[in-house]
Amino acid sequence: MDTIPINDALDRGQSCLIITGAPGSGKSTVSLLVARALTRSALLNGDQLNEMIVGGRVWALGQPPDEAARQVRLCNENLCALATNFADSGFTPVIDWIIPDREQLDFYLRALSPRRILLVVLTPSIDICRRRNITRDPDEQFFFDGYEDLISSMRDGFATVGWWFDTSDLTPDETAMQIVAQAPTLAVPAL
Repeated sequence: MDTIPINDALDRGQSCLIITGAPGSGKSTVSLLVARALTRSALLNGDQLNEMIVGGRVWALGQPPDEAARQVRLCNENLCALATNFADSGFTPVIDWIIPDREQLDFYLRALSPRRILLVVLTPSIDICRRRNITRDPDEQFFFDGYEDLISSMRDGFATVGWWFDTSDLTPDETAMQIVAQAPTLAVPAL
């Protein structure tokens, strides 16, 4: 990745950065690149945090639904607690997680307040998301057929909140460079 001029409004815990989007939108790859570009940062990957549950784990769309919802809430709470601790210690938390609706977004906005929150929604085309899933390592592929519903839920719920960033024609490096350079201006939630 090219050298990125550090944006002091983003680095050293000055903001909590949330990078969300549909499966295959590039969240994990881009979040890691963004975190690496900052001087003091912590990558908080919701999927990896969820995998800390080794007995009884249920993924977000799994069965039974009430247990899946409980574990999503637990993951959201843990991500926010970690983000708060890192930000308050001078590290920019870069949260990589699917936030599917306004209710969950509002939880993040409340839990991370009064810290500055930056929201980036990666929005490559659905075809690109599907293609990326197919080209993943077979162990990392998963079946997901709810792209239209998820994106509709996010668009309806978030409205104009955050930066809706169409990355269809960008590489992960280009996407990360733009986030580091522009998120402090473009990704501020309009509350």
